[in-house]
Amino acid sequence: MKAAVFAEYGPPDVLRYTDVPDPQPRFGEVRIKVHAATVNRVLDVGLRRGEEMQRDAVLPCIPGVDCAGVVDAVGPGVTRWKVGDRVAAAGTMPLEPVPDDDSPYDGPSGMMGIKRPGAFAEYITVPARTLIRLPSDLEFHQAAVAMRHVATAYNLLMNIAKLRPDEWALIMGASGNLGSIGIQIAKNVVGAHVIGAAGSDERAQVGLTLGADAVVDYGRDDIYDEVMRITNGRGVDVLYDNIGNPRVLPRAFKTIRLGGRLVTAGAHAGPEVTIDFDHLYDRRITIYGMPGRRVSDEATCFQLVSDGKIKLQIGHVLPLSQAAHAHRMMETDPDCGKIVLDPTLD
Repeated sequence: MKAAVFAEYGPPDVLRYTDVPDPQPRFGEVRIKVHAATVNRVLDVGLRRGEEMQRDAVLPCIPGVDCAGVVDAVGPGVTRWKVGDRVAAAGTMPLEPVPDDDSPYDGPSGMMGIKRPGAFAEYITVPARTLIRLPSDLEFHQAAVAMRHVATAYNLLMNIAKLRPDEWALIMGASGNLGSIGIQIAKNVVGAHVIGAAGSDERAQVGLTLGADAVVDYGRDDIYDEVMRITNGRGVDVLYDNIGNPRVLPRAFKTIRLGGRLVTAGAHAGPEVTIDFDHLYDRRITIYGMPGRRVSDEATCFQLVSDGKIKLQIGHVLPLSQAAHAHRMMETDPDCGKIVLDPTLD
C-alpha cells in the first residue's frame, strides 16, 4: 500500500509518499480502508518537526491520529464488525472494553500516528473496540474532523466546563477548528451566551456567522475592555482557549467572573502565559487542561454534525500523495482551514 512516512524529524520534505507492506489485522483488530485523515497542527506537523519529543514517537512513523473509512478485513476474535461497515477511529489504543464490544485485544498499545502506524495510509489496523460506527448520512471527510475536533470541543464545554444555558462563554480562536466548533456547541447545544474572539475582524466575523452573540477583534481592541462592555461588566463564566497566546490570554483571563472556569486542550501560540494570581484566587477560578475526548460522546458528536447543528470548517481535501504539501500549507498559511487527506483520491 501507499503511505506517507517520516524516518527522521525535519521539514515537510522528510514526509515521503512511498510503498509499505499492507497491514494485517491481529487478534482483536480490524483493518480500515482509509477515506479521510485530518492534518493536525501539533500531533502531525509539530511531531514531524521534532517539537513533540516527549511523545517518544516510534520511527519510521506513519502519522495520522484520526481516520474515517470502511472496514476492509477483520481479525480473529472480532464479532461486532464486518467488512463494509462505515467507521471512524482515533487516539490512544487500546481503550478499555466498551459495553457492546468485548472483543479481546492484547496487541501493541499507544497513540495511532505516534506509537503505532497512523492514518496517512491507504489502510490502517486498529483494535476493534476503538471503532465508532458512522451515521449513514455522514460523509467520511466530515467524520474524520468530527472524530477529533467536535469530540474534543464537546468534552471541554459539556463535561469539563459544564457550561449552562444562563452562562456566558468566551471562545478564543473563533475561526479555527476548535474555536468555530466551540461556538456552535456553546450556542446550539447548550444555549449559552457566546462571545467569539479572533485576531482580525475577518476571523471574528466567522464567529457571528456561526451563531455567536458578539465578537471581539483582539488584534484591534483590548479583549478585556470589549468583553466587559458586551457583558455589562459581568464577565464570563467559561473561557475556552486552545491557543495560549501570551499577549492576549492574560487579558482574557481577567474577564472570568466569580466561580468561573478556564478550559484548554492546546497551546500552539504559547505555551508559556502569565496570568494574574490575585484574580485566580479572588474569583475562585478553576483551570482545567483536558486534551482528548470521551468515547461515550462520539455518537452524539457525529449526530450533531449530521443534523446540521455543527458546521465544520474544512478548507482543503487533498490526496494522500500531497501529505508533505499539506504540512507545508499548515506551516505557512494560518488561514488554510482544516486539511483532510483522502487516500482514495490518489
